[in-house]
Amino acid sequence: MITADFHTHTKYCDGNNTPREMVLQAIADGMTAIGFSGHAYTSFDKGWAMTPQGTADYIREIDGLKAEFGDKIRIYHGSEYDYYSDGPKDNMEYIIGSVHYVEKDGVRRCIDESPECLRTIVDEMFDGDPIACAESYYENVGNVVEKTGADIIGHFDLICKFNEVDHMFDTSDIRYIAAWKKAADKLLETGKIFEINTGAISRGYRTKPYPATDIIDYIGKRGASFILSSDSHSTKTLRFGFDEWERYITDRGYKLVRDLFDMPIETVERIAERNNYEYKF
Repeated sequence: MITADFHTHTKYCDGNNTPREMVLQAIADGMTAIGFSGHAYTSFDKGWAMTPQGTADYIREIDGLKAEFGDKIRIYHGSEYDYYSDGPKDNMEYIIGSVHYVEKDGVRRCIDESPECLRTIVDEMFDGDPIACAESYYENVGNVVEKTGADIIGHFDLICKFNEVDHMFDTSDIRYIAAWKKAADKLLETGKIFEINTGAISRGYRTKPYPATDIIDYIGKRGASFILSSDSHSTKTLRFGFDEWERYITDRGYKLVRDLFDMPIETVERIAERNNYEYKF
């Protein structure tokens, strides 16, 4: 059973609880580790990410929680760094790289705000062609590790958040499949870890995680490593659905990272170098 969760959000960005509340709940749940991954500052869209001052306060508070609760649980401060984020990351212990926007002709729009917003993006930016929107999205996804220096690849197919039953676009369309495969193949070359993200399940948008199972199987068969994450914005959803999706991965013989110290040694060493201290687990 996986007892750690490294994709969580707090009131420092768009979460519902304080870091302390999240830590206390993690301890009560018997977790061995929790990692915070506050949304990195994104200067053109300040509504849901940490501010520069908030980022400093976030690190300071979590370091205090480490000192207070270090004998009960391991605590890490990371960041979810969007493709277009421009906030500080030098002091982060790990980076989740993700894509929340598409861009065309200098205009950037968030693709996971609501179904209505996504339809508007498709109509106004991509002449009503949702696959063209998906192609633009996956072009960014394919470059997210290069752009963000990510250790973990976040919610690979977020473009499908509002597309559970293909009511917005057809995921069997050959153009759509070609777009995600091109991004997946490029990311597989990096050797970075793909997360299996249950956040949309816990919030009622999907019945399957990110990525979809056909994508999981494609990258799993090509040697990818996975890490389970709840993308939790609340104390109520830590480790949501982990048991089911741990079975899915292990039953198929895919590689599963259960904790930060299970990450590839080169990643652990780079995290340590980034922080300029001896990394301790």
